[in-house]
Amino acid sequence: MKQGLSLRVSQHLALTPQLQQSIRLLQLSTLELSQEVEQMLDENPFLEMEVEDHPGEDMAAAQLETTRVRDDAGSDYDGSDHGSDAASDHVSDEAAPADPAAELADSWEGDGSTEIVVDDTEWGGDAPARKNNLDGDDAMDATELAREHESLQAYLHAQTRSLRLSEVDRAALRFLIESLNDDGYLEDSIDALAVSLAGDDLEQAEELVGRFTMALHLLHSMEPVGVGARNLPECLSLQIRALTDEDAEPAVRAAALRICGQPLELMARRDIKRLCQICNESEAVVKAAMTLIGRLEPKPGRRFVNVERNIVVPDVIVVKSGRGASMRFRVQLNADVMPRLRVHDIYAGALKSHKGEGHQALQQRLQEARWFIKNIQQRFDTILRVSNAIVERQKNFFVHGELAMRPLVLREIADELGLHESTISRVTTAKYMATPYGTFELKYFFGSALGTETGGNASSTAVRALIKQFVSAESQKKPLSDNQISEMLKEQGIECARRTVAKYREALRIAPANLRKSL
Repeated sequence: MKQGLSLRVSQHLALTPQLQQSIRLLQLSTLELSQEVEQMLDENPFLEMEVEDHPGEDMAAAQLETTRVRDDAGSDYDGSDHGSDAASDHVSDEAAPADPAAELADSWEGDGSTEIVVDDTEWGGDAPARKNNLDGDDAMDATELAREHESLQAYLHAQTRSLRLSEVDRAALRFLIESLNDDGYLEDSIDALAVSLAGDDLEQAEELVGRFTMALHLLHSMEPVGVGARNLPECLSLQIRALTDEDAEPAVRAAALRICGQPLELMARRDIKRLCQICNESEAVVKAAMTLIGRLEPKPGRRFVNVERNIVVPDVIVVKSGRGASMRFRVQLNADVMPRLRVHDIYAGALKSHKGEGHQALQQRLQEARWFIKNIQQRFDTILRVSNAIVERQKNFFVHGELAMRPLVLREIADELGLHESTISRVTTAKYMATPYGTFELKYFFGSALGTETGGNASSTAVRALIKQFVSAESQKKPLSDNQISEMLKEQGIECARRTVAKYREALRIAPANLRKSL
């Protein structure tokens, strides 16, 4: 094999660190972005937060201009997204209005198009620092608020302090409380718990069984009612016994207790005739008892579980103005979720006059701060542009509701804005829009198309809304089957197979027809 040299010309896309940061910030949710900003503030001394002395003016200044973004730092970073989005995301300078609050007020009286003005010195410039709009004595972090909770064990231990018990009985009750699962059930039997402590000592095990039995009776009398039950029937029975005559009639409570003593399959199948025979009660009493059981809590510890609570904070807000033909929808960024960052002017000024050791490293940190501000600005600019395009395409939804939703795919928005499809995917993930009909994730407005008899297309979101409407209007004695719903959709001109109806029904968390049948 002969060795030789050759030249070859090729093109490839290199993701610079700045572009990688821009992509990563774009796909972060609001809470994740807040954490990222806090981390950057701790790590970079040239970055600091601002304060709003005049909320009205700052809200106007915080809005991004949809066509231009400031590059005040003199950076060589072009602000492009994904390489292919450079043309659409190119930015330039523009002077801020003299009165941003008045400018925003004037824009609300326009024709409904988005008109958002940015004070460029608020983002990348070395303007004088103001007060931190995220700090304050009365301010509370949303994430910390979501994490605050009281455990079931702590709630029960607080109740035991009011009981007059010996140290041994108190220890036995505490042991049972600590043995409960997240739902409030005692999964292990009393004998098993006693043996786990006593081991081979039978005498001590018998003593512990007696202590645990008494402690279990005390546990059953605590709040929430039903805690400490060994199974679901016992949990329901404890709650029924705690009811008074004001809550339900004695005959209904007695029937409910007898039903709880029967196999759960009878209740699941709603076999009223069989239950009437077993309980020796009339159909009306059994139905009332079943309704009573349906109002009980099968998991007493549910509200104490430390689940990951999802805080939905809208990134954009859609405001309706006008009526009839003059109805307009204005899209604006949520100023509460926009971090007000700036470069520390004192440190930046000191760095200009300092040329000693470590100047290069500090200059790099300053450039990173400016890149970070620029990337955050570009993130909100892209979110606003995509939201405007969605509102324009789905205007019928904002007028008539989800039944008027039209089919929409990521490619349509990408082609319209000149962005890559993956950019639209990142923008619409974990970003939310507050509308007159509620708060929705941006992905909610995208849906596949189903064919119609007229040759057009219907959105899958609109079909799901139609299915939900059919189910809500059905006869409770004869609920609609998936096949019947499919036929009803065909009458509306929508071609939707039975299996597709079943898939949409399950996505809507609607039970099958046999479980929707009325009592």
